[in-house]
Amino acid sequence: MQVEWETIEAIAETKAIDLWILFPLGVAINRLLRKDANISPAWRSRLDRMFGTTDWFNAFYETPKVVNLFGEPVSPQKTSDFDTVSQYFVERLKTVFAGVAENPLPLYNSRRNPLYLLCFQQGTLRGQKSR
Repeated sequence: MQVEWETIEAIAETKAIDLWILFPLGVAINRLLRKDANISPAWRSRLDRMFGTTDWFNAFYETPKVVNLFGEPVSPQKTSDFDTVSQYFVERLKTVFAGVAENPLPLYNSRRNPLYLLCFQQGTLRGQKSR
């Protein structure tokens, strides 16, 4: 989670650099996305900088339209999984790169849990021929 979205945007703006990024899908991101949505302000800020937006919260959490037994609204609950987070990140990359691989490679641990997502972005200008 060391690479901030500003850096990804700067690379994309060159329109000359291809980028391989090892996205910390399970080793970091999924661990921070708590089921109860109780994410510390420091980690929220880190996720904001990683994704380049605060929209990730609404993409990964949903607040049920019900109340509990005491008439209080129910807290947001995590609705995302590894695929949802992967797809969201790829869609974010498409907002700044002309060519983004649709099939990033998930890298698994020995228990078949995804740790990373290897993504590729092509730095060519829109309308240019690929190399």
